[in-house]
Amino acid sequence: MEYREFDRIVNDAHGSESFVPSTTFSALMQKVYTWMTLALVITGVTAYGVANSPSILTMLYSNQIVFWGIIIAELALVFIISGMINRISLVTATLLFVLYSVLNGAVLSSIFLIYTMSSIGQVFFITAGTFGVMAFIGYTTKIDLSSMGKILYMALIGIIIATVVNIFVGSNGLQTIVSYAGVLIFVGLTAYDSQKIKQMMYDQEYNDTGAQKLALIGALTLYLDFINLFIYLLRILGSRRD
Repeated sequence: MEYREFDRIVNDAHGSESFVPSTTFSALMQKVYTWMTLALVITGVTAYGVANSPSILTMLYSNQIVFWGIIIAELALVFIISGMINRISLVTATLLFVLYSVLNGAVLSSIFLIYTMSSIGQVFFITAGTFGVMAFIGYTTKIDLSSMGKILYMALIGIIIATVVNIFVGSNGLQTIVSYAGVLIFVGLTAYDSQKIKQMMYDQEYNDTGAQKLALIGALTLYLDFINLFIYLLRILGSRRD
């Protein structure tokens, strides 16, 4: 069901009164942002802890098998959580989300070695502010963002390809272009995903296991938007260590 059509049905059902979210909707949206926030905290704590552990850093970055094994494990976890959510229990899905947050934190530990602590903190708050504004816009706008979302996902595929190519080319100019494009894409995706998640939560009649699984998927989606937006902004605004 298109967002506009859904919104029209809701408004018709409630007459001229403003739509008041049900307790089920409010509870599910709270779960989305609670799970997302907890995942960000886990990732941040893990990244800082790994960055301050020489032995773990050596294991990660001196052994390519371990490093790429973690990258592959992250991709597998995202696939399992999002693609097999109906086949696994809510507890299992939650534990896998936590595991993904930990592994992502281990990979992101390198930012503490590359950038200064002050710039990491500043960029984090810039990311949080930008994310908050775009999530609010996506949540409140009456404009259907589905068409924009399709374009943004195609653009995302483009920058992924460009990033892979640049691994072999090593062009600073291409990296700069990809970074700015990444910021624009994830700013847009934050609004689009916020609207999509809101619509999904509206559609849930009960706060049952199935609905909570959808909330977990929503949390993972917004978590990925936040992390990627942060990384691209850090590449642009972050101050590197001497």
